[in-house]
Amino acid sequence: MKKTTLLCSLLSISCAAFAQKYDAAKEHPRQKTAFQTSSKWIPQIDVRSDMAIVYGTYDRKGETFEQRVQSWRDKGYQTAFMTGIAWGSYFDYFLGKWDGKNHLGVGQVTQKGDTIFHGKNMPYVVPVQSFIEYMKTAVVKRVIDANITTIFLEEPEFWARAGYSAPFKEEWQKYYGFPWRPQHESPENTYLSSKLKYHLYYDAIKQVSSYAKEYGKSKGKDIKVYIATHSLVNYSSWQIVSPEASLASLPGIDGYIAQVWTGTSREPTYFNGKEKERVFENAFLEYGSMVSMTAPTGRKLFFLTDPIEDWPRDWADYKRNYQATFTAEILYPMVDNYEVMPWPERIYTHPYKVAHSDSMVLIPKFYSTQMQVMINTLNDMPLSKNKVNGVNGIGVLMSNSLMFQRFPTHNGFEDPQFSNFYGQTLPLVKRGVPVQAVHMENLAYAPSLKGIKVLVMSYSNMKPNSPEVHQHIADWVKKGGVLVYCGRDDDPYQSVMEWWNTKGLKYKAPSEHLFKLLGISPVAGKDRYAVGKGAVYVIRQNPKEFAMQAGEDEKYVKEIKSAYEKDAHAGRLTFKNNFYLERGPYDIISVMDENSDSKPYTVKGPVIDLFDPQLPVLSEKVVPPGEQSLLYDLSRVVDKKQPKVLASASRIYNNKVTQNSYSFIAKSPINTINSSRVLLPSKPGKITVSDHEGKALSDVKSSWDESSHTLYLGFDNSPDGIKVNIEW
Repeated sequence: MKKTTLLCSLLSISCAAFAQKYDAAKEHPRQKTAFQTSSKWIPQIDVRSDMAIVYGTYDRKGETFEQRVQSWRDKGYQTAFMTGIAWGSYFDYFLGKWDGKNHLGVGQVTQKGDTIFHGKNMPYVVPVQSFIEYMKTAVVKRVIDANITTIFLEEPEFWARAGYSAPFKEEWQKYYGFPWRPQHESPENTYLSSKLKYHLYYDAIKQVSSYAKEYGKSKGKDIKVYIATHSLVNYSSWQIVSPEASLASLPGIDGYIAQVWTGTSREPTYFNGKEKERVFENAFLEYGSMVSMTAPTGRKLFFLTDPIEDWPRDWADYKRNYQATFTAEILYPMVDNYEVMPWPERIYTHPYKVAHSDSMVLIPKFYSTQMQVMINTLNDMPLSKNKVNGVNGIGVLMSNSLMFQRFPTHNGFEDPQFSNFYGQTLPLVKRGVPVQAVHMENLAYAPSLKGIKVLVMSYSNMKPNSPEVHQHIADWVKKGGVLVYCGRDDDPYQSVMEWWNTKGLKYKAPSEHLFKLLGISPVAGKDRYAVGKGAVYVIRQNPKEFAMQAGEDEKYVKEIKSAYEKDAHAGRLTFKNNFYLERGPYDIISVMDENSDSKPYTVKGPVIDLFDPQLPVLSEKVVPPGEQSLLYDLSRVVDKKQPKVLASASRIYNNKVTQNSYSFIAKSPINTINSSRVLLPSKPGKITVSDHEGKALSDVKSSWDESSHTLYLGFDNSPDGIKVNIEW
């Protein structure tokens, strides 16, 4: 080959590689905020996040899936795609149009013979190979052909009460090599059934995500695949089996959406002997479990919360609990990607039935204003290296096997409201300790235990998936970690056929293997054991006792305190009634009730109250127990002479600053009211507010706050943009 030809060839390869990188960057620009919708674009739901996640490939009368996608692109949105991986509007598959065979028989079936449906002719599926092939060729291929490069597979869910269908029995035979066994007949059958359910969705997602990557590559596209899933806390509580943490190690999976909202977090829990809703605390633990699941793997994580929920309540209830879950999500400063809401069409356009009445009420204007302030704050929410106030070095071990023991009940052993988990966590959270979840499946990743001084664990409601788990824990303890093991090891799952009692191992309980590696033999009357540079505490109580019995958590907390202070030498373990985080200009506060300390938490101003739709500037904010607050701290504005919209119920575009003026364009859904607070160097002399055609708006509210040099503005929103020009 001639040198000139070789040089041209090398340049071509180099240029092609550069172009490929450039195209990948174009395919995946900033995707910090998103919402999911089954609707085409309409002005009532123009939320102005970075990305519109279009749901489902189904066509409607006069409108194809591709036209639905294009309607959002025409308004400047990046478009992504979401669909259920366990259920969906796959009527061409279920009813036989796709391959000429009716597939309603792939539904998940209970002991009574009932199929579990998500909707009419829409069963939760046993993901057999024909369904996987359908998902690949009829769904994913069409999505990629529509030039979508970000795909979300939603809710891989297998109900614990299911497992009795013919397809499931066939999968059992193939997986285990022996005939199906009814799960209700023994703990071992239940455990084996749950492991199979877990495997089936793991394999389905592996196949579908691999296909998406490969097909995309054949089209010159870099496809990203995410899993939208409830937390391990919620699935365990609701008795659902899902692959959860194991998916993070799949090469075809790029990350998750953590589906946490009022509907999951209001599940009642026990604490100090009382069963009731504890929405903030539950949400905090749910989001934490998702961080633990993904952080060591480097996968991207979106946090979801929802301004309403599926069940009829009232708008005051929705608002109160939205604030609680919203606060919980932004208390994790290592996550800055958000699904700001699902289904804006149901939030903005559907009147909701008020609980215990026949009334149907559309979202109140004050609430939509506040909600839009909050979601536009997420567009600005920075990452931060700061931590929630208090002790951050206490972890609680979790495992996917938490989902395996929830249903049915065997030998009378019960775990009401998932209390063996909450018994380990709520006594600390309620005392202002921001306890961290640690995923057993991620212990091989060094970052999993980074910063953890005391690790709490129990095998009362989960079991280890391999002996390597114990080796990682033992190594950590010997290097100075402190382990607190809680449990009587008396549940009926201790003796299921697993690695600790097969292939030459004969341990009656998995903890015996762990204790052997640690070199200890726990005996009655002794609760602390020195191990290497660390220590082990053994509390022979099931953690549910700490939650379900009033005052029973005192001993547990005392042991944690001793482990932290005396053995971990980590300083004083302080208790309080609040969580506080400084994150950029934002102050994030939650004050716990059910605490011996009933004092409110006070923040000195000047601050803007972002949970008040009027965006008042306060000299101080007092947050009482049981409430949360999100504040913009004006003292942390970097350049107080630079005009800036600090908070707004709209997204701000086209900022322009001159020596004596500031202008911008505000965009938000129609039929909503904007509320903005604008920092200015001087009191304005002239304010002009006009629509996209230049017509002045008549009903504009404004007021000047001299102490903070901020202007309040209120006017009707428009997705076409409202032009604001301020002169001084």
